Amino acid sequence: MGKRDYYDVLGVSRDAGEQDIKRAYRKLAMKYHPDRNPDDKEAEEKFKEVNEAYEILSSSEKRRRYDQFGHAGVSANGAGGFEGFGGFGGFGGFDGMFGDIFDMFGGGFTSSRRSRGPQKGADLQYGITITFEEAAFGTDKEIEFYRNDTCNVCEGTGAKPGTSTSVCDKCNGTGEMQTVTRTPLGQMIRTSVCNQCRGEGTVIETPCNKCGGKGRIKRQRKLKVKIPAGVDTGSVISIRGEGESGTKGGPKGDLYVAINVLPHKIFKRDGYDVICEMPITFVQAALGDELEVPTLEGKVKYKMPEGTQSGTVFRLRSKGIVNPKGYGKGDQYVKVIIEVPTKLSEAQKDILRKFASESGEEIHQQKKTFFNKVKDVFGV
Repeated sequence: MGKRDYYDVLGVSRDAGEQDIKRAYRKLAMKYHPDRNPDDKEAEEKFKEVNEAYEILSSSEKRRRYDQFGHAGVSANGAGGFEGFGGFGGFGGFDGMFGDIFDMFGGGFTSSRRSRGPQKGADLQYGITITFEEAAFGTDKEIEFYRNDTCNVCEGTGAKPGTSTSVCDKCNGTGEMQTVTRTPLGQMIRTSVCNQCRGEGTVIETPCNKCGGKGRIKRQRKLKVKIPAGVDTGSVISIRGEGESGTKGGPKGDLYVAINVLPHKIFKRDGYDVICEMPITFVQAALGDELEVPTLEGKVKYKMPEGTQSGTVFRLRSKGIVNPKGYGKGDQYVKVIIEVPTKLSEAQKDILRKFASESGEEIHQQKKTFFNKVKDVFGV
């Protein structure tokens, strides 16, 4: 099966700008990242496909060749060469397109060679549910979560204060072990992380009593989160430095707060616009009326003209939800529905019969138009 079109892979048009391509890539990369989909071969393949597409479309030169010659125009130059890499540990660098994922996941990829320098702590995710009004106007929420913080006794070394570490005698301080396998084609050398020092090159002789040699302990963290007006379900608030502690002096990871908004009893949301349906009587629709319309900011008056039909939609400007990027507010759309009474007294029925007799067919324009269309279609 041939390769998919790179634009289709990222879900963008062929005239998409650099930022559109980057946003699409970040969204898909987070969705299919192996840390989120362990042991999922399909997600792994999609992740590689997304990265391959981004490598080409994020480079103006490679994109130009691809637009002109298709896949053949980039494969000849060595681009898109993800096939043949078994897994995600074999990539040589994290610059360019890998930098985006690295930033999002705080070191996201798992490498077979463990760095012994400072490492950024893991990012954390927290889900929070808020009301429709809180999403519209913004709110402050206090959240509680657990994270791994640097041990305050050993200061992250893992060793009991006053003691030291020693060079690992299994790997001689390299942090790596090599296994040589003879094959018909010659020797194959495989390098892996030392299972005694776990790639550190040193071993702790006397572990810290508080953290057991891990260098970190789990603590509860309380944090007030400011949720801006205009967020919606799926919005994510990033808080820098509130993730887990790094190792060997590395910075803390980040905290990502995912928003879920509860539905409202009256209002529905469409982007930054608000929609509601409002029942009215036949008399109000026929004669017109001044309605009291509910909005997120309270009730407002609206003069409805006479002869209003069921399903008519009125617009209330700037009564919607604020755009958090500073582009103003949406509108509110009110759809009026004529409510037909289900229980009538005999006196009420007599009045309606008299009304029908007096009005005849002249006032029913929609009915006349409909039956004229029926005649045109069926010829009767």
